[in-house]
Amino acid sequence: MIGRELRLASILRKEDGRAVVVALDHGGIAGPVRGIEEPAAVVRACVAGGADAIMATRGVVKASHAEWDRRTSLILRLTGGFTVLGGGFEEELISSPETALAYGAAACALTVKFGHLREGDFIRQASLAVDTCERLGLPVLIEAMAKDARCREGDAIRLAARAAQEIGADIVKTHYSGDIETFRAVTGGCPAPVLVLGGEASGGIEGLFTEIRDSLLAGGSGVAIGRKVWAEGNARKMVEALVGLVHEQWSVQRALAYLGLEPRLESR
Repeated sequence: MIGRELRLASILRKEDGRAVVVALDHGGIAGPVRGIEEPAAVVRACVAGGADAIMATRGVVKASHAEWDRRTSLILRLTGGFTVLGGGFEEELISSPETALAYGAAACALTVKFGHLREGDFIRQASLAVDTCERLGLPVLIEAMAKDARCREGDAIRLAARAAQEIGADIVKTHYSGDIETFRAVTGGCPAPVLVLGGEASGGIEGLFTEIRDSLLAGGSGVAIGRKVWAEGNARKMVEALVGLVHEQWSVQRALAYLGLEPRLESR
């Protein structure tokens, strides 16, 4: 358990219990999409920008390990097993907790798709992986994806976040529910720290920053964002802006100004 606590502390800052995580695990599903053609360059930018951790596959780590330093932790992805060429987007366990430790990871990442036809399979494989991680003192981040036509989106996210924690997640990554009130219910019902993913925030970068700010006001613990960080080729500046929002209490306006952008929405 000491190892688990030390590893968690390398992701969630002791000062505020928050984290800026950059997701860099898209290549195994979508190939070399714009922004991640050169993994080493992206990792270099994220490290320089002050990211607390990078969530990546072992292929990314192999291609970029010389760019990492002690300030930025690795969260190694253990699930996947499909591509946009025709896979069913069904998560399979494709690596092991022991591999994560061999790569020097501070944590591992698993995706569970709640509401999927194979929900039970995903829950079981994640829970069994957590069994091993607990024995090894390796924290687990569970990406809790929620899809259920029978309940409102906020309620589905709230259920998925809590279900992920019940499986054994030390950190939960999930969607923002759309407003402060419903996301406060998500964080209030989940004993583990909750990070918001980038998703499809309306309003561009300003909309994204507003969602992040609101999630923090609602008890969120930071972000785990990929495409919105590196897709436009300005990863370092984006990470620095996220660090400002998450750790330094920047306003949305200040974060936008840092990127040279003018506010267009009524950001509070």
